[in-house]
Amino acid sequence: MIYDIIIVGAGMAGLTAAIYGSRAGKSVLVLEGNIHGGQIINTINIENWPGDYKTTGAELMQKIYKQAVDLGAEVEYDEVIKIVDKGEQKEVECEDAKYTARAVILAMGTEPRKMSDKQARDAGNRPVSYCATCDGALYKNKPVVVVGSGNTAKHEMTYLKGIASKVYHIHHDDPIPRDTAAVFVAIGRVPSTECVEGLVELDKEGYVVANEDCATSQEGIYVAGDCRTKKVRQLVTAAADGATAAEKAVRYLNKI
Repeated sequence: MIYDIIIVGAGMAGLTAAIYGSRAGKSVLVLEGNIHGGQIINTINIENWPGDYKTTGAELMQKIYKQAVDLGAEVEYDEVIKIVDKGEQKEVECEDAKYTARAVILAMGTEPRKMSDKQARDAGNRPVSYCATCDGALYKNKPVVVVGSGNTAKHEMTYLKGIASKVYHIHHDDPIPRDTAAVFVAIGRVPSTECVEGLVELDKEGYVVANEDCATSQEGIYVAGDCRTKKVRQLVTAAADGATAAEKAVRYLNKI
């Protein structure tokens, strides 16, 4: 089967694009390598989503996922490895299958930046987590360490102080204390764009280059959400990107 639109990523941007593409009468396939919802599903309290004050990330994204599926979008859980542009057809190669579409929307988001090799060696066999709210309860009354210096690291420390017996705070490349039971890493995020290297233009940090119209350097391929070059990365801007990218893809499909 050749889909009208394949969307890579089932976070806010990808699922919003699926809603808009499906409402336009196009066949839509969403490919997700992990779990639908994106990084926001780990957020306990969301207070900046218009019209849905004080919800959780999981609750919000489940409603948006259901809306996309109810409108006809298909979702497959498969990791995208490579995308090949064959003109009016785009071949999306995954771990378990290959899919074909006439247009593609990239909505892979970002992933946590890993520790340095030195710190990874220091960590040894100790568990490494990138989400205190997800894993903090596993280390109740045990010493832990937070790696990072920004606001995310401060948030992780505040959360863990109510759980762990002691919370160490170190910066990138500092030695990891020997007595810690787990390492919580909060040193920023990087775009998940390995699957499109050499396909579309990326900036020096690996983000897909596109303006507010969400059009990439390759015709028929669009980008939405945190993996796009942009100044503001919030739920509402991800949703806006998803709608814009889908609208552009629909116009492109109608043209060809």
